[in-house]
Amino acid sequence: MSAAPGVPPANGEGNQRRHRHRNRHVNRQVEGAQQQEAGQAQEPQVPVVRGGRGGRGRGRGRGRGQPPASDGNNETTANSEPRWRGYRRGRGGGHHLPRLHPRAADQLVGENTPPIATQISDLQPDAPEFTPGRPAPPQRTQRPPRPKKAQPPQGPKSSAPDIATRTHEDIDNGHYECAICTDEVRRTARGIWSCRTCWTVFHLGCIKKWSTNEGSAAARQQAPEGEMPPPRQWRCPGCNYPKDELPRAPSCWCEKEIDPKSLPGLPPFSCGQTCGRPRVLSKKCPHPCPSTCHAGPCPPCSLMGPTQHCFCGKNSVTRRCLDTDYEHGWTCGTVCGQVMPCGEHTCPQPCHEGPCGACEVRVPARCYCGQEEKDILCCDQEQERDSSLLHVADDGTSTVERWVGIFECPNVCKRPFDCGKHFCGTFCHRQDAKPTHCPRSPDTISHCPCGKTPLRQISDTPRSTCEDPIPNCSKPCGTRLSCGHTCPKRCHQGKCPPCLQITTIDCRCGRTTSSTICHQGAEERPHCMRICRAVLNCGRHECGERCCTGERKVGERQSQRRKHRPIDSVRRPLDDGFESEHICTRPCGRQLRCGNPDHRCQELCHKGPCGTCHDAIFEEISCHCGRTVLQPPLPCGTQPPPCRYECERSKDCGHPQVPHNCHGDDESCPICPFLTTKPCLCGKNTLKNQPCHLSEVRCAEPCGQLLGCGAHRCRKQCHRPGECEEPCAQACGKELSVCGHPCMARCHFPVPCKEEKPCTHKILITCECQRIKQEAKCNASKNGEGNLKKTLKCDDECGRLQRNQILASALHIDPDRQDDHVPYSADTLNMYQHNSTWAAAQEKILRLFAANPEEKRMRFKPMQRQQRAFIHSLAEDFGFDTESMDPEPHRHVALFKTPRFVMAPMKTLADCVRIRQREYATAASAPRSTATYTPVSQTKRNQTSDPYNGFIITSPRFALTIEEITAVLRSTMPKTSYPLELEVAFLPSEEVSLKPPIAARVSTTERDIQNMLESIKPTLSTALAAESIGKLQFVRTDASLNVQRRESDNAPGAGWSQIAKGAPVRRAPQNAPLGTKSGFAVLSLPRKTKKEKVEVADDWEAEEEKEEEREKGVSEEGSAEASAATSGVNSDAEGPVAGEVLERMPAGMSWADSE
Repeated sequence: MSAAPGVPPANGEGNQRRHRHRNRHVNRQVEGAQQQEAGQAQEPQVPVVRGGRGGRGRGRGRGRGQPPASDGNNETTANSEPRWRGYRRGRGGGHHLPRLHPRAADQLVGENTPPIATQISDLQPDAPEFTPGRPAPPQRTQRPPRPKKAQPPQGPKSSAPDIATRTHEDIDNGHYECAICTDEVRRTARGIWSCRTCWTVFHLGCIKKWSTNEGSAAARQQAPEGEMPPPRQWRCPGCNYPKDELPRAPSCWCEKEIDPKSLPGLPPFSCGQTCGRPRVLSKKCPHPCPSTCHAGPCPPCSLMGPTQHCFCGKNSVTRRCLDTDYEHGWTCGTVCGQVMPCGEHTCPQPCHEGPCGACEVRVPARCYCGQEEKDILCCDQEQERDSSLLHVADDGTSTVERWVGIFECPNVCKRPFDCGKHFCGTFCHRQDAKPTHCPRSPDTISHCPCGKTPLRQISDTPRSTCEDPIPNCSKPCGTRLSCGHTCPKRCHQGKCPPCLQITTIDCRCGRTTSSTICHQGAEERPHCMRICRAVLNCGRHECGERCCTGERKVGERQSQRRKHRPIDSVRRPLDDGFESEHICTRPCGRQLRCGNPDHRCQELCHKGPCGTCHDAIFEEISCHCGRTVLQPPLPCGTQPPPCRYECERSKDCGHPQVPHNCHGDDESCPICPFLTTKPCLCGKNTLKNQPCHLSEVRCAEPCGQLLGCGAHRCRKQCHRPGECEEPCAQACGKELSVCGHPCMARCHFPVPCKEEKPCTHKILITCECQRIKQEAKCNASKNGEGNLKKTLKCDDECGRLQRNQILASALHIDPDRQDDHVPYSADTLNMYQHNSTWAAAQEKILRLFAANPEEKRMRFKPMQRQQRAFIHSLAEDFGFDTESMDPEPHRHVALFKTPRFVMAPMKTLADCVRIRQREYATAASAPRSTATYTPVSQTKRNQTSDPYNGFIITSPRFALTIEEITAVLRSTMPKTSYPLELEVAFLPSEEVSLKPPIAARVSTTERDIQNMLESIKPTLSTALAAESIGKLQFVRTDASLNVQRRESDNAPGAGWSQIAKGAPVRRAPQNAPLGTKSGFAVLSLPRKTKKEKVEVADDWEAEEEKEEEREKGVSEEGSAEASAATSGVNSDAEGPVAGEVLERMPAGMSWADSE
């Protein structure tokens, strides 16, 4: 096969194909140079060619670069050899040429090198059009198609009878697929792994990933408490059997050689050596596998096994290794015939394994004492003993009976001794012909029973017969008892009594010790009160026994479980190591999975799930419609079969059924999707478009039914009849007789209010002039009046205000005059109106900062740009210096107190907004600066605002008290349509708040409260005006009596704007208060100001006459300027004349702000 132009020879074809991607940039350089020099005759050029990996980098490539074929005899000169990069194998760093641009490729010219065009392609059908004078654009040429390697013909899928041959043939023919990646397992694969259980073959890389993946982990058994968990196991993808060892390096089938090479003539992945693996299937064989290294299980052994004798040794046989039983041996079936252990009889059993066992032949036998004679088993014979017995006849002749005793009977001997008076008391024993000498005879007993004193020392009269008593000495017995102590009793006959010494004995569990009599511990150990909490082997119950003997064993067992075990150790069974004391003997009794409550587990209490129910059902089981039936017999617990037919149940509502399959009674039909009209639970409303399946429909309106107490109504939302909040848990709300406040205790109908606990309502305690106010609890009860009649003492400021009031009346100064001065800029007011709630909070923070003389700087939290602008503007009005710090989004504002800061403005932003609203309601004000104040339209806002919830009395009478207001309310409210008891409270601005009681506010909506207030306002306003208490307005306040909105916010204001329009001058009443105080408490510390000296005229009478003449001249002017002139007189009167009488006020304060 001839090589195409530009293709290396055949010996380097493999390297060029494997590393073809490394020569693409060189080919492109050569192509660019070819197209640039197309049509011009030049000398041959030397291309830069990289062959394979030879000489790459610093000569570490392993490929062998081959020069391109030349047009002649494929020879190159010595000068052109170094130009072939990677031509030589090894370190090619010395001949490394730089990579050239395509336009510079024409500079490399050789002597014997053919043109580049002839090396790549002779003709190009897609070559661009040649234009003289212009370089040819680079064009990517298509590589010549490589000839495909001829694939060997694949055979059909193997049908060999053994696994090894099928695996080999399928791998060679490309039919064996890896079960993980589903790709073919070929002979050229980089390692395989075969399961020793199912013999499935996988790619080594695939099985490594599979074994380390969490999805392949076998289920671990939960380790008991205190025990190390078992080692991780992974599952084979073929048989799902757990494996302990992870696959490592690639090996052959017999695992003798690592990474075996594929050799022709050998099976794939075989090392060619003898397999040599021990056979385990179908039985263990001593012969190793003689086959060549192969896949799958080893074939059965075909060799002959060793000669085996039968169990009795009479016969022998030689069989095939496959038929030889190496573990159990074989029997010939003849009678064994071996001598039994008794030495007399032979084994009658057929040829058997092991010893013949005990001889069971029955033989006649007699006991040692001769009382019993019977047939016993040969194996039950004891030691043979010769016995004899002398029999004396009536005529005086004697006969000796002799026999051999071979067993001991359970009878007592009872043979008389030689004295004829005493009898033997021992059990069956060997007999002698002559009777045994009496053990109580005088010649036998020479000492007392304890053996310490001879009888001659105890008594002077010696014993003559065996019936004489044996005297006792006075010494202690001293016999060693079974407990180890000695008998403390005096010398005595018979057995020693039990040991009575006090000793320390451990209890059964060994946890506690106790002092008790020695013999009691020997009979039974004491029990302590310690309860064993060990878990039984079932894992469900505790031991619960007192002084358990197995409690100490539990600790030893758990300590053994905590020890680390090797990976290849045998897994412990579930009940391994449990003590006999901690084996649960209760019946399990759990209900079986069949679902029948009468079928319960009859096994002992155990771990894990119970077994299946063993009962059977001999009745048909069908679905609900009866068209799908299961025929008996069936296991207990069989559920009705699923049915493919539609459900035929009818709905109670009458609507058609939703199509669905037949189902059991435990599953409900789909809900009805139709919409209907249903009445609500309370019966007040009828709701439309309600889902049919809803049984309870609620209208969300309050119930409103009168409760059993008769004073309150149910506040729960729509509910069933009879489910009202009984007993009533609302506040009582009745007026207390002591203070008049509503009772806040839980409803206690029909019991009257006890009034024993102090009233918790808050009231204002004032001084006589009501300037000083203090909030306190009422504390009134039957035991005392509390703080109702408590008053405060007036101070110097009260006296000063009273003197100012007297002087104001003398000078005709209106105390109700309001100061319209606004200390804030228009920008501040405009920004305040956009978010008044947030702005009021920031104003409060600035006032707290201004009131604390110790704080000199303060930082705000990061906020938005518009909020920072408001802080800058408001701080400028306060007299602070501000600075923005840090970039976004952490940019914040810092405040600094400077010498130009004096104090916070006396008026709040809310007060100034009201002033501006009154000014713009009367007339348009002139713009003060470039940034003008723009009032927010209140008409539109009030239409959607919250309704009013109370009254406010403005311009109250001086020295007004709560008792006076309460008296007017008690006389006026019964005349209205809503006879309620209004709550009276004084505000910091000296205005009076009137609100409905809390019981009415809770049980009534806010809109209904406003309607109620509108109905009673005319009557109440007339009564308050008749008593000269003040003016009544609607107001909305919060829970802290902070005014949020009032009725006069939309009306045009009074003050100097009224005077500018020509309104008549209002005269101040004699007892009127000294103006209204700001609703915002000024937080400032008292300062010691240096009093300025007041200049007093020498002749004050002359000055007074001059002032009177001046007032007369002003009074003669026209009526149009009357109000303005009067205002000027009043303002002038506050100068030298008022300065002689009034105490000096701070600069910038008006009469209304004198407080």
